[in-house]
Amino acid sequence: MRALVMVDIQNDFCPGGALAVPGGDEIIQPTNNLLSEFDCIVQTQDWHPQDHLSFASNHEGKEPYETIELDYGEQVLWPDHCVQGSEGAAFHPDLETNASQVVVRKGFRKHIDSYSAFFENDNETVTGLHGFLQERGVDELFVVGLATDFCVKWTVLDGLKLGYKINLVEDAVRGIDLNGSVDKAMQEMKDAGVNLTYSKDI
Repeated sequence: MRALVMVDIQNDFCPGGALAVPGGDEIIQPTNNLLSEFDCIVQTQDWHPQDHLSFASNHEGKEPYETIELDYGEQVLWPDHCVQGSEGAAFHPDLETNASQVVVRKGFRKHIDSYSAFFENDNETVTGLHGFLQERGVDELFVVGLATDFCVKWTVLDGLKLGYKINLVEDAVRGIDLNGSVDKAMQEMKDAGVNLTYSKDI
């Protein structure tokens, strides 16, 4: 069975948002067009407390996009974004959400960031998505959303490790692109076995 996974299509990642992905809102129409093709639809939602350790504002003397080392490895420091209950954390108003069956919130633990829809950044703490999909007999995922080089990439890589067939819908993802990170992410996903497709072909 196939499922559509819509990663972090939230106001703060779209133009005008606190961590805007260039062209982030361009993926909404192709994503909406896909909804009727799937019986299982999942959304992820970045959902940070204000004191989250990934926010540069919570580290004196640090600027957004600098990195620090934490117990689980390197952490990019971000502008404050997707704060719990804020307008920025809400799903983009043009995104059709009625068909979604579950919303997986991530990044809500203040001491650990969470890019992947499956695991937090320690690669151990689970979100519950894998169990949800297994209970429904899902073995193939189509991934759309933001951003290609962070949350989308880690969702794809973790899904492949867990044994899913994964399709990345190229016209329904966009990236932040820090120093060529989109090209690097695309290569990592291809090397891991992702299948690339377009919304019109699904």
